[in-house]
Amino acid sequence: MKNARPLRPRRSCLAVPGSSEKMIKKAQTLPADQIFLDLEDSVAPVAKAEARFSVIEALNHGDWTGKTRVVRVNDAETEWAHEDVLQVVSAAGHNVDCIMLPKVEKIAHIHWLDILLTQLERELGIPEGQIGIEAQIEGPAGLSVIDEIAAATARTETLIFGPGDFMAAMKMPALTIGAPGSSGYDPFDSVLMSIAVAARKYGLQAIDGPYALIRDVEGYRAASDRAAAFGYDGKWVLHPGQIDTANDVFAPMQSDYDKAELIIEAYAHYTSAAGGGLGAVMLGDEMIDEASRKLAMVTAERGRLLRMARTTSFQPGV
Repeated sequence: MKNARPLRPRRSCLAVPGSSEKMIKKAQTLPADQIFLDLEDSVAPVAKAEARFSVIEALNHGDWTGKTRVVRVNDAETEWAHEDVLQVVSAAGHNVDCIMLPKVEKIAHIHWLDILLTQLERELGIPEGQIGIEAQIEGPAGLSVIDEIAAATARTETLIFGPGDFMAAMKMPALTIGAPGSSGYDPFDSVLMSIAVAARKYGLQAIDGPYALIRDVEGYRAASDRAAAFGYDGKWVLHPGQIDTANDVFAPMQSDYDKAELIIEAYAHYTSAAGGGLGAVMLGDEMIDEASRKLAMVTAERGRLLRMARTTSFQPGV
């Protein structure tokens, strides 16, 4: 069964340490689609309790206009996870769009978070199910039950590939997160496809994880292009310098968006009684049919989500 939750723009998902007030303030001024305030890997164990209060303060008093607001808590089996969710949602639940759960290795992890969020929403008077879940797949156990994780709750909005922990769990001979090799076979290909297939099967968005070489703009673009080729909706951003690239790669080009809308409009006209009831027609030098319409919808829906404006229109007979 597909998820009916509304899709959000997530071309660029900026990671911000919850322990850095300076970075949290800076993030509010940046053109990232999504900001996730992190309580997990970027926050030292001794700083986690204080980071919760910084995150709560930022959610309640920061200006996040136009951005999806997410908090990444610690993974479900750590000593911090329960208090992360309890404190953040109790104090700032009305200002949280999603909770990101890292290292999802079993369905029980998602069920735990789903139940806890439901209890908190009821207690706080938040509409039940309003707070979404982003599930991060970071190991072979999670990947092996990816379908079950994707279908575990209607709260889930995204599946996220976490390359760093995945590489470690698989004992890959690499030292840089998100860049397993410079040539030849890419071991991430099958993983990216598995996550993308599960996401599409259940109506979720698929997000690629970080690329740690923050000054390597060409490498980041190549990694983004690879994810986009698999149909991913966006990619993590670790540095402001990566935002523009992500926003560019995961958005349709204007010409592609115009063509997609043109195909949809032309096909609707020519298959109608007024247009002759045809099943396949020529649009310029290209034949279009129902398969063409389905392909065009992918690009059109991405453009509509970003509120792109058309620069051309269909004119029958022209």
